[in-house]
Amino acid sequence: MSLDDLTDTPARGTEAATQPTPAPQSAPAPDPAPTAQGTHAPGPAPAPAAAAAPAPEPAADAASAPGPEAGTQGGAEAEAARGTGGAKRGWAGLRPLLLRVHFYAGLLIAPVLFLAAATGLLYAGSWQAERILYSHELTVDQVGEAAVPLSTQVKAAKAAEPQGKVVGVWPAPEPDATTRVVMEDPGLAEGETLTVFVDPYTAEVRGHLTTSGDALPLRAWLSEFHASLQLGEFGRNYSELAASWLWVVTLGGLALWIGRRRTRKARLVLPDRAASGRRKTLSWHGSIGLWAAVGLVGLSATGLTWSKYAGENIGQLQDRLGGATPSVAAQLKPGSGAPAGGDEHAGHVMPDGTEMSMPMPATDIGIDKAVAAARAAGVTESLRVTLPAKGKGYVIKEADKTLPVHLDSVAVDPADGRVMDQLRFADYPLLAQLTRFGIDLHMGLTFGIANQIALAALAVAVMFLIVWGYRMWWMRRPTKERTLSVGRAQPRGAWRRLPVTVLLPFAGVTAVIGWFVPLLGISLLAFLVVDVALGFATRRRAARAA
Repeated sequence: MSLDDLTDTPARGTEAATQPTPAPQSAPAPDPAPTAQGTHAPGPAPAPAAAAAPAPEPAADAASAPGPEAGTQGGAEAEAARGTGGAKRGWAGLRPLLLRVHFYAGLLIAPVLFLAAATGLLYAGSWQAERILYSHELTVDQVGEAAVPLSTQVKAAKAAEPQGKVVGVWPAPEPDATTRVVMEDPGLAEGETLTVFVDPYTAEVRGHLTTSGDALPLRAWLSEFHASLQLGEFGRNYSELAASWLWVVTLGGLALWIGRRRTRKARLVLPDRAASGRRKTLSWHGSIGLWAAVGLVGLSATGLTWSKYAGENIGQLQDRLGGATPSVAAQLKPGSGAPAGGDEHAGHVMPDGTEMSMPMPATDIGIDKAVAAARAAGVTESLRVTLPAKGKGYVIKEADKTLPVHLDSVAVDPADGRVMDQLRFADYPLLAQLTRFGIDLHMGLTFGIANQIALAALAVAVMFLIVWGYRMWWMRRPTKERTLSVGRAQPRGAWRRLPVTVLLPFAGVTAVIGWFVPLLGISLLAFLVVDVALGFATRRRAARAA
């Protein structure tokens, strides 16, 4: 059987659509429901988390589900199928086009969205899983009365892993937590670090793990799996494709579901338990999609910020709007903390544009005094200390991303402990704040475990929406005897029913969005090319038969 057969087989009762008979008001006509999708873990990844997906709800017509709409929209759809319909204004003209786009987007993109939802579900559970799996490294056996100096803890970590170069220290954020000493190791892959876990009360080394940012091995692997299926840079295209289409199928399905005619308003938000067959499936598909819509659109938007192509465009737009995320200025002034007799020109820019390297500070007050200076400046929660590098001092940041967030940061001069610069999260541009909140919601951080449960629920909802969508497509097949038949799409030519004053702006907006979100534009263009080819083949087959 060809793809033509799958998409152009006449649906059950097509003849009835041309001469519709109104059905009782107690049996409202089905309409397509919203769909969904689904996570990145970040890294930026993407992602991620996680992720969700739309369901491929086929176009419902009067023939397949008679109801109050049968006498009005059923005839109109049959008219569009014959190619004789004129331009229709408002919802009557837009609905057939949305039906066709929703059908094909759900049918062809749903497998990608299902995969993103499934991997996002795994990522949503990784936060709690790593607390159990790595409890020995993350927690202490007994909470002591006072912690030993951070410098002592760093020495213990260096003694345990002498090949590593210490680049950061994360003091224990909770009384029963360990301190993390972060090291660079030449044997690790790019983006990976060696983290040594130290008991802050005894300086006992509890273990060491290869980490990626703040993610321990399990979550780091699942994050990359959600973002790229562990296929590297090429694999990121899958998650970007899912995020690119998620908001389209969700908003399209939402419009179709809300735009249905129904006798009881409750059926908009709650499944119809009295229905049966395809009508029951549609009821669940639409109502669950309605409840999940806001979360799915949010996952799509935040997931795109991590993507390769759309993410770059979003970043450039954010910068132009003055919403770039700021960073604390930690650059040392020439001569600050420099060794005696050091190069007085270090840090200056040469005529050819190159910058002379800054030497490492000759004097260092030490991490304990640097942290004390940061605490005195009001930076106190979930600290992450970056040690001085060439030309830069200490950078001490808060990393508490659970509401109420603590994300302030300071830069400390290693020579004298002076606070060189400080940055408050409250001073971030509004766009930067919204981006931070959006990413943390996507990752499951903002509301802690409740956030992670909500992400898991969205992922499960997406998978059910997709299964329901495919089930409706199967249930609309023309005859049960032809087991390989499936429901047909909305008839071609729906765009001809739109008035020019709607069609031209619609096409223009679609083109702009397709350019801004490249994988959406490319895949949509591919769909159009295939659809045109299928239409041409269908006409040729009909001409030969005649």
